[in-house]
Amino acid sequence: MKNFMDDKDFLLSTAAGEKLFHDYAQDMPIVDYHCHISPQEIWENKSFKSITEVWLGGDHYKWRLMRANGVDERYITGDADDREKFQKWAETLGRCVGNPVFEWSHLELKRFFGYEGVLNGKTAQEVWDLANAKLATPEFSCRELIRRSNVRMICTTDDPADSFEWHQKIAADDTFDVKVVPAMRPDAALRIERGQEFADYMKKLSGVAELPVTNYAELKAAIAKRYDFVATLGCVASDHALDYVMYVPATEAEVEVIFQKGLVAEPLTDHEVLQYKTAFMQFLASEYVRLGWAMQLHFGCKRDNNKPMFAKLGPDTGYDCISNYTPADQLADFLGSIQEKSGLPKTILYSLNPSDNWMIDTVMACFQEAPVAGKMQNGSAWWFNDNETGMRDQMTALANEGVLGNFVGMLTDSRSFLSYPRHEYFRRVLCGLLGEWVEAGKYPADFELLGEIVKDISYNNAVRYFNMPLEQA
Repeated sequence: MKNFMDDKDFLLSTAAGEKLFHDYAQDMPIVDYHCHISPQEIWENKSFKSITEVWLGGDHYKWRLMRANGVDERYITGDADDREKFQKWAETLGRCVGNPVFEWSHLELKRFFGYEGVLNGKTAQEVWDLANAKLATPEFSCRELIRRSNVRMICTTDDPADSFEWHQKIAADDTFDVKVVPAMRPDAALRIERGQEFADYMKKLSGVAELPVTNYAELKAAIAKRYDFVATLGCVASDHALDYVMYVPATEAEVEVIFQKGLVAEPLTDHEVLQYKTAFMQFLASEYVRLGWAMQLHFGCKRDNNKPMFAKLGPDTGYDCISNYTPADQLADFLGSIQEKSGLPKTILYSLNPSDNWMIDTVMACFQEAPVAGKMQNGSAWWFNDNETGMRDQMTALANEGVLGNFVGMLTDSRSFLSYPRHEYFRRVLCGLLGEWVEAGKYPADFELLGEIVKDISYNNAVRYFNMPLEQA
């Protein structure tokens, strides 16, 4: 029997896997090319008043588990004090056998706080005391947490109409050597179905870009101007949250009519919405080609399903699920249309539906091309798939249908400064999988070559893929 989360053997079942992790993966730096942490908090070097704030605030992974354990909402997003909320979380976590959040949580407790025990209702007080005592020290500010995690570069998630003042201040601060750059998420300009919200956003974008936005051509000009600005701040990527990748083509004249309706919040048909979104995404893709950015497409999610709770708490509060409507035909046609119009940018596809892995791998293979190795990527197992099973399935499908050695690897996709041990978790899964293939005789025990592959997937491939101003490791 192995010890619980043994530092040497956790997720590693073979000698080959252990060698790959400890000799090649373990000490590699981190590039977090997609996350949701706050650049303002990095600039301010925020400190946290309690482990509840840094661990439970905004973490809908944990909120979902607490609800599933019958915990009253008062102890989740309500007005209970931090100690009460932490107690309810500890009691919940103790029952989460087999859940990856159980493993992530204990990995974070070990790596950041040196806690070697097991968090549950009985041990909540000792963990509370230990963690809060350390969080009260300067070594546990958010900048120090980033440094201690060996992070070299962070790409935050930002709207084109944001001010980017925090990114500018961080870049001018010589005391912090981790690069923090924006990544564009222009979802507000895409969601024309949201009526007045869309119309109001167009006014905001117009003001920030200092350009009129009274027609579709002017919208594209405003977006291009903002993109040129964030390029000066080091932006290397975009990200888009889509229900699915649509392809409903339209003429420029049709798109203009639809956009004019959107400007005055006039109701649109579903067909018109999809026509606008297709055209706008095609334009954005051409911008990414022009700027040399990577395009990330997240899809396969059905959001905000609990309407009363959505009305109370808003989005990203734990009420989303996997969608099984991810049409391969439209994805392939959309990518094909961009290839015809402007050529495809580097593209990473993430589906929340794990059954889409093989589909994605076969679609993207149709559009791979020189000079970029792995120009089209099946993104790291995402959200509900961000666990050992999901990671193994994603990498196994990619290995079967493509070139696993070109995979750009892990990202946190997190709002927490304690999430970086997820990279260790991923690297252990990667090395465990490769080690099993070696032990089974499916790949030679050439550790020089395998070690290079592990180091590349852990760090180097992402640095190369995104053209990051970082040295290889």
